[in-house]
Amino acid sequence: MSLISLAGITKTYDHTAVPVRALDGVTLEVAPGEFTAIVGPSGSGKTTLLNMIGGLDQPTSGTVVIDGIDISSMRKDDLIDFRLHHIGFVFQAYNLIPVLTASENVEFIMLLQGVGKAERSRRTLELLESVGLADRADTRPAQLSGGQQQRIAVARALASHPSFVLADEPTANLDTVSAMALLDLMERLNHEHGMTFIFSTHDARVIQRAHRVVTLEDGKVKSDLSKEHAHS
Repeated sequence: MSLISLAGITKTYDHTAVPVRALDGVTLEVAPGEFTAIVGPSGSGKTTLLNMIGGLDQPTSGTVVIDGIDISSMRKDDLIDFRLHHIGFVFQAYNLIPVLTASENVEFIMLLQGVGKAERSRRTLELLESVGLADRADTRPAQLSGGQQQRIAVARALASHPSFVLADEPTANLDTVSAMALLDLMERLNHEHGMTFIFSTHDARVIQRAHRVVTLEDGKVKSDLSKEHAHS
């Protein structure tokens, strides 16, 4: 059973002088537990594809099915609710809330979900421990390094018990040591907990670690290579 199933996805942006077809008939399946990178030159459609999978944008045509639910024609309110419960997001710019501490940032999504206080506290501590930052629970983002902020962002992405995590250029602002530590963390979560990760990236460090690499060019899937045998 596919976790994510895209069929014949096209996305055309009409608000430009000449309509831009960002995606052109993309069909893609992602199984649970994958560690997949979506790569390609700028303008190839990577971010648009990630936005489709994340329910942040809707296709011009085609269907996006996640956990057996077709989200491509969902109403905006329903989509927001669906994302909250099914999808974790990690962004290039971390997107932590500056006035909240590390633990409050992680907890925030569970607050939105209506999770009770005791369970929120327990899960927040567990997640901070899993990303190696339990000792920074009361620290605000400005006092954390980029690598630490991104690890908090990963903890926050996992807080909602998502079906998968979408990571858009998660290492772009990190030095090599921090990027490697972040990838180690994500790989461990993938390996030990079966968490599905889908990256959009230019970063060779991420591509090297991915178990599957999907290359886009001009809005089409140019190649789809699995490196699974290397990990078995």
